Amino acid sequence: MSAPGVQSFTQQGWEQVLAKVKRALVYVDAACAESLHWGCGSARLLEAVGAPACHLREFEPNAAGGEADQPKAVFVLSCLLKGRAVETLRDIIRRSHFQYCVVVTAVSHAVHLTANHVPPAAAAELEGQQPVFEQLEEKLCEWMGNMNYTAKVLHIPLLLAPAAPHLALTPAFASLFPLLPQDVHLLNSARPDKRRLGSLGEVDATALPPELLLQIRCLVSGLSALCEHLAVREECFAVGSFSRIIAADLANYAPAKNRRKTSTGRASVVFVDRTLDLTGAVGHHGDNLVEKIISVLPQLPGHTNDVMVNMVELTALQNEEENQNMVAPGCLAQSNDAAAKALWEALLNAKHKEAVMEVRRHLVEAASRENLPIKMSMGRVTPAQLTSYIQLFKNNLKALVSHCGLLQLGLATVQTLKHPQTAKWDNFLAFERLLLQSIGESTMPVVLNQLLPLIKPSNQRTNDDYSPEELLVLFIYIYSVTGEFTEDKDLAETEEKVKKALAQVLCKESELSPLLQKITGCDALSHLTFHRSKAAVDALFTSLRDIAGARSLMKQFKSVYVPGNHTHQASYKPLLKQVVEEIFDPERPDPVDIEHMSSGLTDLLKTGFSMFMKVIMLSTRLLKPLAVPELLFATDRLHPDLGL
Repeated sequence: MSAPGVQSFTQQGWEQVLAKVKRALVYVDAACAESLHWGCGSARLLEAVGAPACHLREFEPNAAGGEADQPKAVFVLSCLLKGRAVETLRDIIRRSHFQYCVVVTAVSHAVHLTANHVPPAAAAELEGQQPVFEQLEEKLCEWMGNMNYTAKVLHIPLLLAPAAPHLALTPAFASLFPLLPQDVHLLNSARPDKRRLGSLGEVDATALPPELLLQIRCLVSGLSALCEHLAVREECFAVGSFSRIIAADLANYAPAKNRRKTSTGRASVVFVDRTLDLTGAVGHHGDNLVEKIISVLPQLPGHTNDVMVNMVELTALQNEEENQNMVAPGCLAQSNDAAAKALWEALLNAKHKEAVMEVRRHLVEAASRENLPIKMSMGRVTPAQLTSYIQLFKNNLKALVSHCGLLQLGLATVQTLKHPQTAKWDNFLAFERLLLQSIGESTMPVVLNQLLPLIKPSNQRTNDDYSPEELLVLFIYIYSVTGEFTEDKDLAETEEKVKKALAQVLCKESELSPLLQKITGCDALSHLTFHRSKAAVDALFTSLRDIAGARSLMKQFKSVYVPGNHTHQASYKPLLKQVVEEIFDPERPDPVDIEHMSSGLTDLLKTGFSMFMKVIMLSTRLLKPLAVPELLFATDRLHPDLGL
């Protein structure tokens, strides 16, 4: 067996699920499906089911029930067994003919006790017992219509979607995002005047709404299970106010305290608020092929971290738009293809030019092994050249099946290189570099005025112009990289001009994209008035101001902007890179912005970073990971920019 890691943790969990699904109808929610997708693949699940028909369904309220010849069901869920999830379970079971139900939840029983308002002292007395799961088992039998039928509820920590040996994602927490200053006003609305919060720095767990606290506890439960699998006693550190709450909850989580008493290894877990640096998440200075693939190809439905690869190229169909939905799309996750996995991991860590050459090398080697008539060509790798290699597999079914994973990554590369948005990448990069120079030499109003001419309605835009969504990316870039700035009349007037121009452009769009529908609150352009558009843009700029001030509470990591001088241009230095440098530089004093979270009296006596052994870096929400030692994972979208 391989050494414990994120992949073995995920595979071990799914092996337990696979042992339960023989000849069962299997319902899986989106987050668990994504974990399966990256961890071991849906083919493994279907193979374990062993039925001739496809017995895999999405867990959602309108899911079809089981027929009379389908007596067994397995539900695999990432969420608490409470509220809407239980209602959906009930509705599916009642319209089915099940006699045997297994419900797997990724959330531990300890968290279910918390969700059911069981006090910590009473929960401690229930160690080894699972009353919440037992009560649900009775309900399952009741819904099946016979108390003598079989029902089982169990916890399996299906937390991660392992994208690589040292990079994992937590799709169930895609919506978990650090608080912004405007959220303090919402928290204060439910607090008496004498207990009002002054800033994000004063927010602790007691100030958060119960729903958010439960979401944090679900994440903590999964992380504790991961540490148990790794056999480590973790020390928790935080950078940012929201990360401090999560790190403190993990440090003081009762099951984790008990586990640490017998753990043999040591590790340090560093939580980082993503809002402290959104520059890297939206910027285009990463010279990485995977970043471009994920940015330009359409998202795989139901997934947060994979894309659709058009596979029509390998069929006899014409590569026309109407044929693209006739063939199932390819993807990036190739969990059961060793060669494709090796290529994927190489692409994650390589620069763009090296990555494209690596794709060519793998295609050439695969074609040579299959004795396909390949014509070697050196020099610059082009989309046409890669396509010609891929086409060699088209009429050889055996070779096509053997190298399907590699061909999907090859096609993803070709489609990205040919995509119009890739050509625009350099435009973004050039403008971002111009903005970096302007920030050092000009005030914020001058920088915003540079963007004003770029805000154009759809009937005046060319392919080289920026859409409203792309303009939002640039605004986030500007406000995040600039950080705190002086507010004055000139800035207020310039911002107002920009907001009016953007509001007018939204009203003149030919149609509203899903993102613009979410921002404006309108599902159709006919419902969008200028007043509603302006209100939505005002709210956007409130958030942008919050993003600019996100590092205001930092003492050491106050800036991600490096001013230029007579030898170097101004540049962006990622916050995660700064954090890692601080951790691993023995010459530097103890960092003041990396807070150690105590889990007891003895921890209060610890100082310094001598406890840093293995490092696990976590960032809430969007993450562009750095190549830190051991392990790095994020709670949402994979967006690599590797190479520390």
